[in-house]
Amino acid sequence: MSEEKKVSVGLALKDGYVFEVGFEDDLSKISVDEPRPVGRGAGPTASALILAGVGNCLSASLVFCLRRARADVESMKAEVTGTIARNEQGRWRITHIDVRIAVSTDASHYPQLRRCVEIFEDFCIVTASIRKGIGVDVEILA
Repeated sequence: MSEEKKVSVGLALKDGYVFEVGFEDDLSKISVDEPRPVGRGAGPTASALILAGVGNCLSASLVFCLRRARADVESMKAEVTGTIARNEQGRWRITHIDVRIAVSTDASHYPQLRRCVEIFEDFCIVTASIRKGIGVDVEILA
């Protein structure tokens, strides 16, 4: 049985390469931009948003697993680094993503932590989707 959900964001060009991004809750809006010299660097780039999505999804999956295992998470920080390089056609692409998550929990919860570390990545929608490759269809309306 196939289950499907749709998630949408809207983008509107504001100035130069600055786009305002609106999310489904209609409350959250952020501006994204390209770095200089193309844009003004007035917000995160699309590449940075992908890295943030990977880091957030993995971190949230690990927290969910630990909490479900009744392990207290005292603190968690993640650092996500993307390698951007040119492909064979000379186009810039994200070629690799490194994620480092630092989690602090009481030593009595280390068995739960070890178990969660074994399984949490499989529950991260974003990382699993990127690893597998995501089909993209584009339609231009003029």
